[in-house]
Amino acid sequence: MKKRPRISAIAAISEKSRALGKDNKLLWKLPGDLKRLREITMGYPLIMGRKTMDHMGKVLDGRTNIAISRNKDFVFPGAVVCSTVEEAVKKAETSQGGNEEVFIFGGAQIYELALPLTDRLYMTIIQDERPADAFFPDYSEFKTVVEKSEVMEDNGIKYYYLTLER
Repeated sequence: MKKRPRISAIAAISEKSRALGKDNKLLWKLPGDLKRLREITMGYPLIMGRKTMDHMGKVLDGRTNIAISRNKDFVFPGAVVCSTVEEAVKKAETSQGGNEEVFIFGGAQIYELALPLTDRLYMTIIQDERPADAFFPDYSEFKTVVEKSEVMEDNGIKYYYLTLER
């Protein structure tokens, strides 16, 4: 029997409300967080929603980019398009690095749909609250701390990294 890859979600959220974004935009751009995201996900497939793909405006290099859309006619140059999380995971498993680890990359709806399949969370916990309309789902069932960094600061915003497993 083939071993399933680890399914991981990666996100930057506010510490208190789990806020992710507003108006299809991220709430923060922290250089340290962006560098960590690139290091962790390089060489592995990324699964994201159509809105996230549209907002980025391009595929992220060195990774298979998989967009989920209910629109059967949606096309994004350089990306694989699927209609469900399950279909996206199957495609990811056969792409570069996908036999080891697959990353759920957002947005809020995709995190919610994929959470039951998710084994690990790579979180950047931001000690700042801003108005938001997109939130990361409740992840209280992830109790095993794999890593917790010291608090860092970028542009006056304090944050830390927290990696959790069920």
